[in-house]
Amino acid sequence: MISDIAPVAKTILSPMSTSKRLTTYAPNQASNSGILNERVLLLVFESLKWDLHTLCVTASLNRKLHAIAKRLLWRELCANRAPRMVSTLTNSQASAHFDDFWRALAKLMFFCCGCNPTRNFRVSRVLPGHFVKASRFSKTSGRSFLIKKCRGDLLYVSDPCEHTMADHEDDLGVYRGVFKGFTKSRTRAWLIRRQVNFEESISCPYCGARVWSMSRARLTPKSAARRLGSRDGRLEYFVCVNGHLHGACWLTPLSSDEDRNDDVDNEENDDGDEVSCDLGIVGEDEDCDDQTVASGSTSSTGEEIVSDPFLCG
Repeated sequence: MISDIAPVAKTILSPMSTSKRLTTYAPNQASNSGILNERVLLLVFESLKWDLHTLCVTASLNRKLHAIAKRLLWRELCANRAPRMVSTLTNSQASAHFDDFWRALAKLMFFCCGCNPTRNFRVSRVLPGHFVKASRFSKTSGRSFLIKKCRGDLLYVSDPCEHTMADHEDDLGVYRGVFKGFTKSRTRAWLIRRQVNFEESISCPYCGARVWSMSRARLTPKSAARRLGSRDGRLEYFVCVNGHLHGACWLTPLSSDEDRNDDVDNEENDDGDEVSCDLGIVGEDEDCDDQTVASGSTSSTGEEIVSDPFLCG
């Protein structure tokens, strides 16, 4: 199937001649994009199972494809990989889309942002970001990150991405999340009402916006640590003005009995709205261990470390 699509893909992605640029297209076609029919481009990516690396490369080829990716491809990627989550996040006028909304959401789904030392959370070295093979997001987990007065907000939070730190007996967990309709959320209103200052040296790794420290704002409930498998005071997370959450914690090793009890609690209390954002590789089974990017070294989780592949999109 992919071999059959390849010639079409080559035609779509090749520069258009001057004569073709002057061709008049139907209203539902993108006459200013250099693409004869964007629906064909969508079919190409559908045949590639919305491979993330290919989309990043495509978006970096030229400004026209960059614009198409920004307007269409990132949105379709998110909707195909996490349909329920996307439907929930966008099914409201409160979910007003800021510039680069879809690219930021795609990055949040598939990219662990790593960890830098902060005022309230110390690590011995900078942990770079990397692609993840699968991410599980849950509204149930998100509720654990909200104080009681803000429980009406809707927040998806991922399971922590675990990293072994050679100089520390506990693993480092890095997690991320996203609010629905953050501009009208109780959490934002609480931060503004308490006049919490933005962090001076930290920005959102997903959209570049300014962030608030939830530790500094005293908005880190003990339930967040319990949900992550950490202890109170051993975590920190930030929320940006666009509603993206990112943070890190020290993960406490669980005994076998504790692990079994935790599994039972999850089965009883989870609302079933978690999603798995699998990072499939073209030509390989989605469960394969081999994931390749243009540059980088292998992390402790066996994935490739990259500076930021989404800068190209």
